[in-house]
Amino acid sequence: MNTDRIFSLRTLWKEAFGDTDVFLDSFFSTAFSPDRYHCLLDNNIPVSALYWLPCSLESRSIAYVYAIATKETHRGQGLCHRLMEETHQILQQQGYEGAILVPANPELFSLYGKLGYRVFCTCWEFVCEAADTSVPLRTLNVQDYACLRTKMLPKGGVTQEDCTLRFLQEQLSFYAGDGFLLAATVEDGVLFCKELLGDTSLAAEIIRTLGCSRGRFRTPGSGRDFAMFLPLTEDCPTPEWFGLALD
Repeated sequence: MNTDRIFSLRTLWKEAFGDTDVFLDSFFSTAFSPDRYHCLLDNNIPVSALYWLPCSLESRSIAYVYAIATKETHRGQGLCHRLMEETHQILQQQGYEGAILVPANPELFSLYGKLGYRVFCTCWEFVCEAADTSVPLRTLNVQDYACLRTKMLPKGGVTQEDCTLRFLQEQLSFYAGDGFLLAATVEDGVLFCKELLGDTSLAAEIIRTLGCSRGRFRTPGSGRDFAMFLPLTEDCPTPEWFGLALD
């Protein structure tokens, strides 16, 4: 792919989401592939675009659709609907059996619902302060984390593939302890856990161990609507958990 197209995609992304060049450098070097994006053009410039990352459910290929954006000057023209419909056709041609997305705000659930997506995953998000005691944990490399996560996923959990984990590795650290697994980052003394699997009762001790004062955790459970799913084949099962979103 030529550098002009990449530059235009990055410009659209920055306008829509405000992410830094460092973040975009990471995405385009670890997770992007020319055969895993689709865009609509105006005068050969992308004005609506999205990307997808491979994941799996019970050995079935699932696409995680990510960073859906339309240029501000072109909104309200039905481009997002067209972009999504064309993408679904491409995904079917590539052998994907379902598509997952994580709406960035509550209003988008209705938009994607009109395209056939349905909420399949809720998450429990909670905040707590550090405990007075710590808990033993170890740092994992991405390969060990991926292996252990597959074993600890709840029934119906979606497995992330290597490119997604390599991208996440540049933003998060991976940890494991006795009965739990987490992917997290620390910002200004606060622990932000993208996904905690296993024993949630140890959250406060995990915060203390990682030298933080408080933490915010995302874990399977009843709570807010989180991810949506669209089957692309008649017999594709609906997943039950998708935790490692790139939000």
